Amino acid sequence: MQPLVIIVGPTAVGKSALGVELALIVNGEIISGDSVQVYKKLNIGSAKPTPAEQKGIKHHLIDFLDPAEPFNVAIFQTYAHDLIKSIKDQGKVPIIVGGTGLYIRSITDNFNFPQKGSEDYKAKWLKFAKLYGNKKLHSLLEKYDPKSAQIIHVNDTSRIIRALEVLEITGKPLSVQRNYNEKKYPDLDKSIVYIGLEAPRQYLYKKINERCLKMVNNGIIDEVMQLLKQGYSPKIKSLQSIGYRHVLYYIYGLVTLEEMIRIFQRDTRHFAKRQLTWFKRDPRIKWYNVSEKSLNDIVLDICNTCREIQTCVE
Repeated sequence: MQPLVIIVGPTAVGKSALGVELALIVNGEIISGDSVQVYKKLNIGSAKPTPAEQKGIKHHLIDFLDPAEPFNVAIFQTYAHDLIKSIKDQGKVPIIVGGTGLYIRSITDNFNFPQKGSEDYKAKWLKFAKLYGNKKLHSLLEKYDPKSAQIIHVNDTSRIIRALEVLEITGKPLSVQRNYNEKKYPDLDKSIVYIGLEAPRQYLYKKINERCLKMVNNGIIDEVMQLLKQGYSPKIKSLQSIGYRHVLYYIYGLVTLEEMIRIFQRDTRHFAKRQLTWFKRDPRIKWYNVSEKSLNDIVLDICNTCREIQTCVE
């Protein structure tokens, strides 16, 4: 039996480095579970691993789409399932690395998503949001699917609309289809090795502040400027992600450079906190504190688990 390794945790904790080092030993390939790294041209702000950092390991779903193309959990799930099978068929170990919680759960819990929503429904809800605002849109979701409304931010228009689409297409709330009601965390497939990385708050926040500053010094502002010069709208979903939207605030004169850096760091810290809260709810994850255990020790521990699975008969 070939294992499937999944590595999760908050941003800046070291997931990408662990994935690469593990892949080098177990003959693995990486599947990115990141909703921004999937886009071409969004390199600095997405903390996309450089070719040197990838160390020759094949990475999937990185530099995959044009920045204006849509990407959501249903699309990710389809590609990821195909990649997992393809990698295993080659006798290799698929390793999903990412911090987008719903993407990961779509694999661990095999959520059932409608593959294509109705464009008419989508257009209707987009028009509603434009006329009445995100709060009104979110209040509709609260009325018809309160469980989804609890986990979808009021300003996350795309996900609110997606949930309303699913409700209209299937007649069932998205939360029911994601199995939030019955057994919240069903037993994992025996082939899955589910790993979480964590760190003390001050340690992680220091890493985040340093990473944000490094992104600015490495040219994230110029990266966004080039995208705008190439004709990309500042309103596309990929440019509304953390880091990129903050640069847009600066480019359009809404904040100073100093203020941009401050809110970029603050919002990234808040994002990391939300990621950790999401993953900590899942009792199936085996956690490693990166301030207490070395990268090599974590890799060796996971390798041993992978070997145990490989010796099992399916």
